[in-house]
Amino acid sequence: MGPVIESSKEKAMMLDALADDLDRRLAAADAALLAGYPGDRGTRQPVHTVYVPGDRYDAGTLARWGAEARAVLAEHGLSITELTEALAGQPHLAVEVHERVVAKLAREPIEDLRIDFEDGYGDRPDEQEDADAIAAARALAGSVTAGTAAPYHGIRIKSFEAPTRRRALRTLDLFLGELAGADALTKGFVITLPKVTSVDQVAAMVTVLEALEVAHRITAGSLRFEIQVETPQAILGADGSALVARMIHAGGRRVTGLHYGTYDYSASLGVAAAYQSMEHPVADHAKDVMQVAAAGTGVFVSDGSTNRLPVGDRDAVRAAWQLHLRLVGRSLARGIYQGWDLHPAQLPSRYVATYAFYREGLLAASARLRAYVHGGQSGYLDEPATAAALAGFVLRGLECGAVEAAEIDQLIGVEIEALARLARRSAIAPDAGQV
Repeated sequence: MGPVIESSKEKAMMLDALADDLDRRLAAADAALLAGYPGDRGTRQPVHTVYVPGDRYDAGTLARWGAEARAVLAEHGLSITELTEALAGQPHLAVEVHERVVAKLAREPIEDLRIDFEDGYGDRPDEQEDADAIAAARALAGSVTAGTAAPYHGIRIKSFEAPTRRRALRTLDLFLGELAGADALTKGFVITLPKVTSVDQVAAMVTVLEALEVAHRITAGSLRFEIQVETPQAILGADGSALVARMIHAGGRRVTGLHYGTYDYSASLGVAAAYQSMEHPVADHAKDVMQVAAAGTGVFVSDGSTNRLPVGDRDAVRAAWQLHLRLVGRSLARGIYQGWDLHPAQLPSRYVATYAFYREGLLAASARLRAYVHGGQSGYLDEPATAAALAGFVLRGLECGAVEAAEIDQLIGVEIEALARLARRSAIAPDAGQV
């Protein structure tokens, strides 16, 4: 037993010495935590990613998708009365959602566009894929220069599995060469790496991007990519570990997202085609693992798609919309704020579900935030982590267009920058589409 500390001064000196010792002992762990889990990137997450086959993309794609979405909404869309019934009998919510969705489809129908040279494009002769990659990149460059590109955009290449590895590399090189040559690489540009089966493939992607940045005189470290989770190997490795967590850290700051591939993943586990769905238990398990792996890293998680398209007669369109509305709402409630859309007619249901989610929760979230910031009673005893989640909810609504800045000022009484700090963001990021 050591000597008894008798004075407060001696005790203070002892505690200081102990704290210094802890700082030394935990320095490596502190640094690893900060490097591996830096928190929110402070940037907007798009509500969806739209996939367009590489040979079908041109400078008019966004405008066509917006026009087609507005046309199908006008032809088959719910009346305000019907929408009121669908939104739990809330007429004010129906009007707010309808007005905002119509405006969104005219202003910004696609938040994130991925020009697809993988499953949506298929296997073509090399000469054809070369030509299509160059044409698509030139069209994207023209849209960027004209200011008409989606705020987030990029390319999905083929996988780094042996049969498609060289083709993936060549397409990426051609595509980047055109964009870099036109000075059209933006902060919103991202590459999707599909069907990842190993941590080594992620490390290889980092090596590839480093080499292509040098080759095309692109700013070092600026090329980013998403990991598509479509294989069981990404979720559970042979050693029993969650490889997707190791993949995130192998990619470092270059990895921006994890995207769940509904149908490839389900098929890999033997799920019959009729039962493959975003809400199948195998899908929920995979996405639960993805969310835990990405938590605190600044990496976004995206759900997959439904292949039930809103096409055909009025009944068929509305049935597909009803399914899509439910699936999007389910993802949002589970904390997954992004998904895939594959057809223009899915845009109305995407935005109705998304806007209803934020509009319906706005008043309650605002009341709790106002009480947290300014004092008063909201009926909840919210801790800082919950306040951050509430602020993040309101910010996401603002960024997608469901909520307006004036509403935030009126309902919460805080500036947007203060709201961002509450959400534990360093700042509100500039428009991703800026060069």
